Amino acid sequence: MRSLSIAATGMLAQQMNVEVISNNIANMNTSGYKRQRAEFNDLLYQDMRRVGSNSSEEGTIVPSGIQLGLGVKPAAVYRISEQGSIQMTDNPLDMAMNGKGLFMVEMPNGETGYTRAGSFQLSPDGDLVTPDGYPVQPGITIPVDAVGVTVNANGEVWVDLDGQVDPQLVGQIEVARFPNEAGLRALGDNLFVETRASGQANVGVPGQAGLRQRAAGRGGKLQRRHGEGDHQHGRRPARLRDEFQGDHRLRRDDAQRQPDALMTRAPSSR
Repeated sequence: MRSLSIAATGMLAQQMNVEVISNNIANMNTSGYKRQRAEFNDLLYQDMRRVGSNSSEEGTIVPSGIQLGLGVKPAAVYRISEQGSIQMTDNPLDMAMNGKGLFMVEMPNGETGYTRAGSFQLSPDGDLVTPDGYPVQPGITIPVDAVGVTVNANGEVWVDLDGQVDPQLVGQIEVARFPNEAGLRALGDNLFVETRASGQANVGVPGQAGLRQRAAGRGGKLQRRHGEGDHQHGRRPARLRDEFQGDHRLRRDDAQRQPDALMTRAPSSR
């Protein structure tokens, strides 16, 4: 009854495949979510008649033989790093990242976590934090009397202060890239941590060598997930230039500051 056990491996594999797809669909509204895909390998083969063996005393050779497979097994579940679409929001601190790269946050245990979700908020002290209150790294504090926030093409965070004509620089957004982003370990809450498989993070500011993201847009933008729904309907996100997107209300011409400014009121990135 070996056929039943072989068929059972196929059912278990398909169950995992359905679970992966279900998780993708469940996260259709999760900011920065990247859909996953299951991969499978065939199991060992039993040689009933070895290929290439002699079939007679005259030296004739068995051309194909008989190999019976024993089923299938899961090999990997990996994330597909494709750019999601950009969605406008009403939060001036939302940011969207176009291209590869992750925001960095400080987790409660002191470790650095990485995320694609740019739905940021302010703590009671004015620090830029995630929805769970984890500070963005490096730390950025928005003054209480700020009346506008702008992030330019290089990730510099500027604020407009009441009574002042010129904006004030209050921080610098940095991004991290990995040789193998699929090797990051997911923790939940849109967070990942570095592993030996991912390689070490390459940290820098948007636009520098090896980190081609550009801060663009004007705050209030989030990157929607690239999920199973988009994939099944055959929708491919438009190819976007590597950049941050945000949407901010500016009090002076962006061109005087930096071209393609990262907007602080841009839609959130998913």
